[in-house]
Amino acid sequence: MDPIILIIQIAILLMSVVIHEVSHGAMANHLGDPTAKYAGRLTLNPIKHLDIWGSIIIPIFLLIASSPFLFGWAKPVPYNPNNLKNQKWGPAMVAGAGPGSNILIALVFGLALRFIPFANTVHTQSLIQIFVYIVIINLLLAVFNLVPIPPLDGSKILFSALPYKYQRLSFELERYGLIVVLFFIFFLFKYLVPVIFWLFKIIVGTSLT
Repeated sequence: MDPIILIIQIAILLMSVVIHEVSHGAMANHLGDPTAKYAGRLTLNPIKHLDIWGSIIIPIFLLIASSPFLFGWAKPVPYNPNNLKNQKWGPAMVAGAGPGSNILIALVFGLALRFIPFANTVHTQSLIQIFVYIVIINLLLAVFNLVPIPPLDGSKILFSALPYKYQRLSFELERYGLIVVLFFIFFLFKYLVPVIFWLFKIIVGTSLT
């Protein structure tokens, strides 16, 4: 792979996961919990959010394996659900803010690709390619995080709608979160790829392939 393209993809991935995590913290702060704010995590400085597995090991492994997708995550932003004004739906709103931010980014750049008449020059073609990377990576992050398995955001949204006894089950399952997530990435992630391609086509108006 061209090293310039590689650097661009890593930069897009890094900023996308940072925005994802900051959105969690910003929503929690809005709902009454300033934990992330006091921890200094409401910042776009990527150094504050790096995770050894999600930000370094997994992306490097995917690069070595020549994966068609570059993927990763940042260190979760801390928050205390007991401080939220809305105890029932607050955790779901905090969880949804992360993938929601990625969907918003994908929509902004995807609709730009769809409706802005880019000139047919070398520079604009490079810009279009960067926009494509932004859309794909953010759709990937959104779709993956909405899978309802602990500790992903989708599980928090799901369990918020269930009786409290099931929410306690979610907390128990999160102890094995890394193992579950790694299993999903290596054995089941391929089933999300058609969904990501379909969403890309819906937003941009053209197929990725």
